[in-house]
Amino acid sequence: MKLWHSFVKELVLASRSFYFYIELFMAFIFLFLLLFVIPEQFNSKSDEYVYWDMPEAGRDLLAEQALDADENGVAETVALEYNGESVSATLYSTETQNIYVLGDRETAVNLADEERAFAAIVHMDDVGEVTYTYYLQGYETERLRNTYRVFHNEDTDILADAFDNQDVRSLETEHVLLTDRENVIPSFLTFNGSLMGLFIIASYIFLDKKEGVIKAYAVTASSVWQYLMSKMGIIMLTSTVTSLLIVIPVMGLQPNYLLMLVFLLATGFAASALGLVLTSYYDNIQQAFGMLYVLIIALMLPNVAYFIPSWNPTWITFIPTYPMLEGFKEILLTNSNVSYVLLASSGFLVAGIALFLFANVRFKKTLTI
Repeated sequence: MKLWHSFVKELVLASRSFYFYIELFMAFIFLFLLLFVIPEQFNSKSDEYVYWDMPEAGRDLLAEQALDADENGVAETVALEYNGESVSATLYSTETQNIYVLGDRETAVNLADEERAFAAIVHMDDVGEVTYTYYLQGYETERLRNTYRVFHNEDTDILADAFDNQDVRSLETEHVLLTDRENVIPSFLTFNGSLMGLFIIASYIFLDKKEGVIKAYAVTASSVWQYLMSKMGIIMLTSTVTSLLIVIPVMGLQPNYLLMLVFLLATGFAASALGLVLTSYYDNIQQAFGMLYVLIIALMLPNVAYFIPSWNPTWITFIPTYPMLEGFKEILLTNSNVSYVLLASSGFLVAGIALFLFANVRFKKTLTI
């Protein structure tokens, strides 16, 4: 009962503090971005600039092929702004590319050189031999470079037959992917639950240290662990509520909310326990700012790997926010990997208990210092 009364008291105090409303404000910001700023699907089309250096008959043939590949079957004349001037180009739009056919070689080369655009020159000599010159930017992968070499050193009919005869088997036919908007939610939940929780509990503790609340426990019958647990309870409650506020309007009934609740509580417990350990070594937030900053930056690194799958070094998987991101993503899917989420929840719970016990010992020592 003492723990419950302590929790209720801390909840009342927290509701009157500035930090409590920061969490709510951030949740509404995330929700606004999801509903009104982030599109359902990002436009992933690449812009390519091409000059057809060949006789008129060759251009007509390529234009005919480009029209067949165009989504609407219609070529569009557009004006490109370049060096303060308007340059006319013909646009062919496919599912993955916006191909701008330019009127001269110089414009294509300058766009590649000055605007860092992808450009190509298709040249046909007097005997009908076609060659391709690509202007790359240096960041292209070796796989893409090799693809160009293979494509232009092998008969296209042979390549087409090889693609058509390739045996492709679906290992899971009922797998449903998240939209680009939904795919951003795990990152928001990780930030809201772990990084914000870490910062907010640190702010609460440092405020109490400044007002002498923690020192007062040395002459009271209340236990330090009850005080710490009530603080963690506030963080877990607010992070759970704000996380649901972010997810429900966007995802509806699709996620497994029972599984989400378990995961939110486990990750919130671990994050707030880590915050307690951090605050046990400093007297105020000014002293802890450097360490808090470094810790938050380190915890944000898995977000880079999450949005750029090609960069996924092994060491980054050991950062706690990495399994958080994967866990939230699994929960949002209709066919969630329940065993992974429960295993990750157990790991965060064990880590949180260990950190909490250590923080309790540390705070008891500070009472006599």
